[in-house]
Amino acid sequence: MELRATVTNKISPSRDTLPQQGLSTQDQRQLDNLFDQLERESHFQLGYPLTKNFDYSPLFRFFRHSINNMGDPFTPGSYQLGTRGFEVEVLAWFAKLFRFPWEETWGYVTGGGTEGNLHGLYVARELYPNGIVYYSRDTHYSVPKSVRLLKMEHVVIPSQSNGEIDYADLRENIEAHRHVPPIILANIGTTMKEAVDRVDHIRGILTDLSIASSYIHADAALAGMTLPFMDDPPPFDFTAGIDSISVSGHQFIGSPIPCGVVLEK
Repeated sequence: MELRATVTNKISPSRDTLPQQGLSTQDQRQLDNLFDQLERESHFQLGYPLTKNFDYSPLFRFFRHSINNMGDPFTPGSYQLGTRGFEVEVLAWFAKLFRFPWEETWGYVTGGGTEGNLHGLYVARELYPNGIVYYSRDTHYSVPKSVRLLKMEHVVIPSQSNGEIDYADLRENIEAHRHVPPIILANIGTTMKEAVDRVDHIRGILTDLSIASSYIHADAALAGMTLPFMDDPPPFDFTAGIDSISVSGHQFIGSPIPCGVVLEK
C-alpha cells in the first residue's frame, strides 16, 4: 500500500502580520539614546587619530540608493548604481600625492587600512610565492594577521627606541635568507609612536646586498596624510622605492564610514 503525504500551507501572509513601515517608539528611543551617547563621547577621544572637522550633509541624498562599486574600478560593469568615475578620480589624486606613475598604477578604495595591508601583501605573495615578509615589532596588528591569512613566511624585526625598524637587524636577516625575495612592510607612522621606517635606508640595504627581487609595501594609514604636506619629510613615496601603499580614510581625512585607498605599480 502506497502512502502519500500531502503538505498544505494554510498560512497566508496578511497585512496585519507584515512589519509596519517606520520605527516603533522603542526603536526610536534606542536610536536617540545612541546618538546622545555618540555626541557625549565624541568630546573625549584623546589618543585616537580621527577628525571631527567634516560635514557630509550634501551627500545625504545619495543614501537613498544602493551604491556599490563592485569589481575593478577601471573596468565598466553591468551594475549601474555605482560611482566608478569618482573612485578613479580619488585614485588619481592619491597617485599624484604619492608620486606614482598614473599610467602604470592600479588601485581601489578599500574598507580600511587593514584591507589595504592585506591587499599589498597579497600582491607581493603573488609575485614572490616563496618570499619572506619582514616587519618590525611596532607594526600594526593587521600585518601579522594578514601574513597568517596568506600563509606567508615572516620574520619580526626588533624596533628602535623611537619605533623605527632596526635596520642593522633587518640587514642581517635579509642577508641570512638572501636566497628568497624579501617582502618588507614599511611603517609610515606606527600606531603608538608614529615612527616612520626610512624607505631609502631599506632600499639601500637591498642595493648593498645585491638583492635582485624584492617588494616594499608602505603602511601609511597613520602618517600618509600628513607627511606629504610637511617640509622635508622622510622619503616614503613611490620615488623612494615603494611598490604599493595603503592609507586610511577614516582617520585624518575624516570619513564617518571606515574606508581607505591602496595603490600599486
